[in-house]
Amino acid sequence: MGERLSAFLDRQRSDAKTAVRNGWSALLREGPSKLQFWIIALIVGSAAGFVTLGFRHAIDALQRAFYGVDDPRLLHSFAQTLPWYWVLIIPICGGLAVGILLRLFTDDGRVCSVADVIEGAALHDGRVERKAGLASALASLITLSSGGSTGREGPVVHMAATIASWVSERIHANGMTGRDLLGCAVAAAVSASFNAPIAGALFALEVVLRHFAVHAFAPIAIASVAGTVISRLSFGNVTEFSLPLDNDLIVYVELPAFLLLGLVCGLVAVLLMRAIFWADDVGNYLQGEMRVPSWLRPALAGALLGGLAIYFPHIIGVGYETTSAALTGQLVFHEVLIFAVLKGVAVAITMAGRMGGGIFSPSLMMGALTGLAFGIVATSVFPDISGSETLYALAGMGAVAAAVLGAPISTTLIVFELTGDWQTGLAVMVAVSVSTALASRLVDRSFFLTQLARANKHVAAGPQAYLLSLYKVRVVMRGKDKPGAASPEACLALMEQGVFIGPDATLETALPVFDETGHSFIPVVAPATDKAPATLLGALFHVDALGAYNRALAAMAAEEHS
Repeated sequence: MGERLSAFLDRQRSDAKTAVRNGWSALLREGPSKLQFWIIALIVGSAAGFVTLGFRHAIDALQRAFYGVDDPRLLHSFAQTLPWYWVLIIPICGGLAVGILLRLFTDDGRVCSVADVIEGAALHDGRVERKAGLASALASLITLSSGGSTGREGPVVHMAATIASWVSERIHANGMTGRDLLGCAVAAAVSASFNAPIAGALFALEVVLRHFAVHAFAPIAIASVAGTVISRLSFGNVTEFSLPLDNDLIVYVELPAFLLLGLVCGLVAVLLMRAIFWADDVGNYLQGEMRVPSWLRPALAGALLGGLAIYFPHIIGVGYETTSAALTGQLVFHEVLIFAVLKGVAVAITMAGRMGGGIFSPSLMMGALTGLAFGIVATSVFPDISGSETLYALAGMGAVAAAVLGAPISTTLIVFELTGDWQTGLAVMVAVSVSTALASRLVDRSFFLTQLARANKHVAAGPQAYLLSLYKVRVVMRGKDKPGAASPEACLALMEQGVFIGPDATLETALPVFDETGHSFIPVVAPATDKAPATLLGALFHVDALGAYNRALAAMAAEEHS
């Protein structure tokens, strides 16, 4: 017995020494590089935080200049006192400035958004377009300052991604490092914008990178904290919204009502998203039929917004005043319904008009209004087993936003950090989970991923769906002089049957050809030009295409699980 115990203790000591030795070796080998990257993450996060802070102050300054309001948070109340023609002219001038700016600095006249950042993470090694991104940020700044009905989080996320892309180019970052830096910048921007460090970090992982790899968490958390500190140095440690004190659940039997609220919020989120896409399609059709210049489209949208704002100024800007009124129960039932419908219309006009801005803040407002309307009805029908109607507004705010973003975890935390109310978690979580589950079945997972799908960029299904589109045939094919190349005679025979592919096609196009024809290789042919006939370059072998795909999947899996 004593000998066995002694042998056991010896093995434990030996294992402990080995673990310490290996850990020290890993620290010496990887520690400096990790520390260096964390310092870069801190710098990127700080830069993104300062940019976000500057963007927020710039919106306030321009709103004071355009509308003459002392406190931009009370913009819609102040706009009621302005002459009607001033409320109409400001968004028209803002839209005209946006249209000219986008015409000069973008290829398609569109404002870059969070969807472009997700695309950069998935398809472009963590890089986004910098020139168009800066123009889009300026366009969104003008829109949000001149009456556009969107939010500020989309522009700041893309601005932060632009910073990360610049740093990635300077340090020649590979795909994994570029994506991690992108996540750091996004986390800092969201944290600085909403004073929400936990949600900022999770937003970057859940929405942009779309994985929770351990290696990415530490630098993203560091950047998120940096962004939050910068925000709090300017605005203090205050929550965005102030809530009444009586928001606790009365009894747990009330929870089924929040399940029903989640279903309602999921439908509202889908209606909001589809209204935006429908309005965009209508705008495209009318622009083509009436031959409206692309630079004039935002100004026309501004005219519609200005006309609406004359009678309903609550649609102007981010809408935090109306959201606060909903969360504190200061609106009556008919006001809630009218404001919700008109806000949805205003958001659709702004985005279909290519004016810029984000979708998160409008979805918060829509959710708060939806939840309050539901709460007014629920507490009237079942007064004995109902808590506060404002609790429904809080849960609805999170439920609609989560369904629109397709991000139940980070959105739930953002709601908690925006309000400082951690006591109503059960109600919010129930509503958020149900709304997200419903909405994700009716759209392509989220607003951003549906935007990408409409642009024929299918990243919602994960790497297995989009990795093939990243590989050009010319990279994987075997040239005519390579070992194991296909014989020219066999290639010519297939070409005569119409079986061939161009060098710039992707494996996404090539693999279905193998399935249809059953051949083991496809000739790769450079198309004819004015100066040269079609030229046989080599052949793409099925085994090579599958091998490249498997290696890409393995590399992505290694990144996501490291």
